[in-house]
Amino acid sequence: MSAIIAIVGRPNVGKSTLFNRLVGKRHAIESAIAGTTRDRLIHSVDIEGYPGLLVDTGGLELGKAGEDLEDKVQDQSKIAIQEADLILFVVDVRAELTAQDFYAAELLRKSKKNVILVANKADNPDFADLRFNLYELHFGDPIAVTAIHADGLDELESRMAEDLKKLGFKKRELEKLGDDSLKISFLGRPNVGKSTMINAILGETRLVTSATPGTTRDSTHVPFKYKDEDFTLVDTAGVRRRGSIEKGLEKYSILRTFQAVELSDICVLLLDAEEGITKQDCHVSEFILNEKKGLILVLNKFDQFKGEEKDQREDQLIRELRHKMDYIPWAPVVFTSALKQKNVFHVLDLASEIRKERAKKIPQSELTIWLSQVLRKHPPVGTRGKRRFSVLSVEQSDTNPPQFVFNCNWPEIMHFSYGRYLENELRNAFGFTGTALQLIFRKPHDEGARRPSVTKGRRRASSSDL
Repeated sequence: MSAIIAIVGRPNVGKSTLFNRLVGKRHAIESAIAGTTRDRLIHSVDIEGYPGLLVDTGGLELGKAGEDLEDKVQDQSKIAIQEADLILFVVDVRAELTAQDFYAAELLRKSKKNVILVANKADNPDFADLRFNLYELHFGDPIAVTAIHADGLDELESRMAEDLKKLGFKKRELEKLGDDSLKISFLGRPNVGKSTMINAILGETRLVTSATPGTTRDSTHVPFKYKDEDFTLVDTAGVRRRGSIEKGLEKYSILRTFQAVELSDICVLLLDAEEGITKQDCHVSEFILNEKKGLILVLNKFDQFKGEEKDQREDQLIRELRHKMDYIPWAPVVFTSALKQKNVFHVLDLASEIRKERAKKIPQSELTIWLSQVLRKHPPVGTRGKRRFSVLSVEQSDTNPPQFVFNCNWPEIMHFSYGRYLENELRNAFGFTGTALQLIFRKPHDEGARRPSVTKGRRRASSSDL
């Protein structure tokens, strides 16, 4: 089994920076703002051959009672301590020990877990004198590191390996978290229920939830098994209108959301059934479409409607979706209540089906017959002088997403509506429900590819829109 290694300490001592250094990339948001990390972030690590799951936590603080959101952050940190096999207790050696440091130390002693004291920011020339103060925490010799410069990490990892060996863990090949799993990102505007949805699927309060918009700042990855299939559920920061995005920390959270989309197989776009479909929802859906991902549209908070009103609201929302998001008629629609745990597993069932659709490979013989039929049904559209657009052949060149190359004469004069026609006919014949397709139109043996999509005619969505 992989060891669970938790990084704990008071706010702003460098826990997330150390997390990123041990992971080997910027996975957690680093900021001078205390309290940046709220959920437990988990990533696989290799500690000198010992596989582990590294857990970053929110800062342990004294005197936060009565503040609902902060209480939940504290609960998440305490759960991480309870679950951990090994704990890295991080303190800032440049500052005097505080009541919060001693509070955290007391919690750790009560946990009876193996603890390594990590003295961060040890590039201070007076460290030799300052380190003696750390013995007051009663965790033995501290390991001196400067996480921001990666100094002292070799010594820290050697000490971690020693402790893992003593705890009975064995060296083996690293199992990377979620590498072969179906990766699903949950996206949407703030406070539409993304974290609540993941908690409902897991059956536990795994992610911090709050009525306060912007509670989730990092993209949090949660491994999960359902019907013998491995999933990685990714909670993301709520995407506001561009004018509403604050500079600094929130901007980094939004960028992390975009990265989550890029790394996902399927995106679940949560919409508020009470508020309806907004322009921002459409921007997010276009961004997902341009990344050629699988897509499920989830209308959450549908438990607010009862009886006849429920049926009327469902019909109204379907019409609104088909009007405002007419460029993705292939995306399945699910009505849920994450709070009441209604219909949430249907999302996973659909995701599993979409995964198969994205991996589908159409035999060349069937594509050849299909092309001849659709060309007879609707001849190619596009002329310029004596030039006339024509389609010569088609082949499927890739999967995940499904990619089709059309060899054409004069593809540059093809009318965009004809590309849409060919995509619709592909879907009618072969399915591909829930996934974007990539259609490439080019001259035979032409390396330069023209890539119209169902959104051509609209300006491409980008991160600057969101």
